[in-house]
Amino acid sequence: MPVAADMHVMVVDDQKAMRNLVRTALNELGCREIVECADGREAFESLKANPVHLVVSDLNMPVMDGLALLRAIRAEPNLMSIAFIMLTSRGEAELVKQAIALGVNNYLMKPFTMAAFRRKIEAVFGPLT
Repeated sequence: MPVAADMHVMVVDDQKAMRNLVRTALNELGCREIVECADGREAFESLKANPVHLVVSDLNMPVMDGLALLRAIRAEPNLMSIAFIMLTSRGEAELVKQAIALGVNNYLMKPFTMAAFRRKIEAVFGPLT
């Protein structure tokens, strides 16, 4: 698995402040190649042209939400192996079950700590250093 400095990551959230927060957290973990998108449709179109190792996506977004983005990625043969971590402020059991059924790799509640963020990513990729 790639170490943090070699990972290409996409951050998908309709709130610019949250995208900035996640970008900063990823930079602190050592990630340098980070793409940002404001909704799932924009993200999916970008991924078709430029796949990444990891998508960190909000659940609730206009146009195409995180579950729809996850569903689209898992249905696309060239993208289905991309790791996907869902960010949300909602922890309803039904949404977690849907994300798991669709193949989410991990799930992180907002607000999150750097330690929790690192643990979620390392649970998917192993040590980042």
